[in-house]
Amino acid sequence: MAQPHSKSVSFGLLLIRVMVGVVFIFHGSQKLFGAWGGPGLDGFAGFLETMGVPYPHTSAVLAGLAEFLGGISLVTGAFLRLLAIPLMFTMVVAILTAGSGKGFDAQKGGIEYPLTLAVVVAALAIMGPGEYSLMRRRAH
Repeated sequence: MAQPHSKSVSFGLLLIRVMVGVVFIFHGSQKLFGAWGGPGLDGFAGFLETMGVPYPHTSAVLAGLAEFLGGISLVTGAFLRLLAIPLMFTMVVAILTAGSGKGFDAQKGGIEYPLTLAVVVAALAIMGPGEYSLMRRRAH
């Protein structure tokens, strides 16, 4: 079994962190800035309002920031365990609101996608960023 900080384990963590981080940066950018055809803050806040989310504009800002900054954290490995908390919270809210009552299947609007992201982020928070991260490099 590989040691927790072996090069291959750290490289595997890096691959997972970068891919999931890019996904979060992409979706956070859509929410915050309207990038890549996204709704922007006003559009996302309007969507949240239709679902009955309290304080939809504030919630839109917080969700967008969690995804965007959390994605940067995943890519770089910086503050991963700290920023994993708002990322996981945002995915739990997505499960309870957008995916509520729609089952598991992502193609039918179910909870599959946000649940997968929440579990991967939780696993990364437990394991840490590995050797290939800005925080690790800074410590040496």
